[in-house]
Amino acid sequence: MLLSEKLPISIHVSTELKTQFSRLGSVSNKLEAQFNFQTLTAGWYGDEENIFLINLIIESADGFLLKKIHNHQGTITEFSDDVFSFYNEAENETNCFIAITDSEQKLLSSQEKVLPVFINKKLQKILNLIAAQHHLLAI
Repeated sequence: MLLSEKLPISIHVSTELKTQFSRLGSVSNKLEAQFNFQTLTAGWYGDEENIFLINLIIESADGFLLKKIHNHQGTITEFSDDVFSFYNEAENETNCFIAITDSEQKLLSSQEKVLPVFINKKLQKILNLIAAQHHLLAI
């Protein structure tokens, strides 16, 4: 039996958003591979025994608010009104919650072809904010 290792960066999309935007699942899978490669080449994983894990969790505005009031372990960082993260030092893992706001959902619904570029830019910006916290090179 093969055991698959968890990638350092994983992207999780809420069921609600996957239903609303049928391409979001495939876009997030592609970006997950792209970001893992970019961070590898940027030298984020020098110590293979101590790999820093990042879970990017994309939620609707309502789902985001529910996650925000839920009790999480770790140090909280509020990057903006629509992005916050919890860093668990013991696990060397960050869970980062990202809202697709109501206005962003309206834009993406009316112009779905911009979805891949929009999600790419939003997640890359967030990864670079997390990188700065951990003194890593930007991607």
